[in-house]
Amino acid sequence: MLKKVPNPIDRHVGSRVRMRRMLAGVSQERLGEALGLTFQQVQKYEKGTNRISASRLQQISKMLGVPVAFFFDGAPADDSVGEGFADASATTYVADFLATSEGVQLTKAFVRIKSPRVRRRIVDLVESLGDTPIETIEQ
Repeated sequence: MLKKVPNPIDRHVGSRVRMRRMLAGVSQERLGEALGLTFQQVQKYEKGTNRISASRLQQISKMLGVPVAFFFDGAPADDSVGEGFADASATTYVADFLATSEGVQLTKAFVRIKSPRVRRRIVDLVESLGDTPIETIEQ
């Protein structure tokens, strides 16, 4: 039997829920309790395995303090409609990064740096590391 692949939009919405939950410092268990769900159900929502109903998404948006539209920002476009001037792939990597715990930690730490000069130097450092082969960094 074939395994059903989650819809790309369900996965995107789920990753945005995860990103916002992590930025708000809310655990899956705590969000689940507030919604009357188990943390496993929250995990399934965040992976896109289970779809989030409109009413549930409204609850989540209120609990996490963002409008419902937040969860659709940067969503993959429907190929049958055409993308026009949009470049969905340009924002996907940012959402994917912010959906990781490291992405959230790095973002929170970075915004606490007050000096524009220090922030610029950090960006320069990260960019230079991104151009460096992994073997060179690990030595």
